[in-house]
Amino acid sequence: EKIRIEIISLSLTDSQIASDETIQQLFVECRLYNLVAEETPLSLPKPRSGQRIYYNYSSVIHVDKANNGSRREYLKLMLLKPELYTDSLRFAVVSDPPEDEQDLECEDIGFAYVSLREIFRRQRDIIEQDIDVLDSQDDSLVIGKLKVSVEALHALCSVYQECQDD
Repeated sequence: EKIRIEIISLSLTDSQIASDETIQQLFVECRLYNLVAEETPLSLPKPRSGQRIYYNYSSVIHVDKANNGSRREYLKLMLLKPELYTDSLRFAVVSDPPEDEQDLECEDIGFAYVSLREIFRRQRDIIEQDIDVLDSQDDSLVIGKLKVSVEALHALCSVYQECQDD
């Protein structure tokens, strides 16, 4: 009764982000709708083109009936009313200002998405898969690859079965 998310690594393409000197440290935030946000505990130095930085960060979003009814209800609605509810886990790649410039804000530089509905439709979790990171200013521009695992199938099947039983 849980969704396991692993943020493994990040690579950047030859983009403006790679050459932007003000972007030095990056962390990744993962958000399910507006319910839950998790972020890597460390921000790491921006990778050079062709290199990867490794977060090896894993977290669990509990969706059990007893303690997490609202999350479970959201998953039910997402499966039953696809036109109304976003079904994606959103990963934000965020620039963390350097220690000596803490007056600067954290800034989203790119987004990547994993569709929970697709996991359910295909009946297959995502294991160590590279997903495109899209530029936060222009979502037609791929600025990198984020390697993630999302294990949600068991929880989604359980929620769907519950819908059938209601």
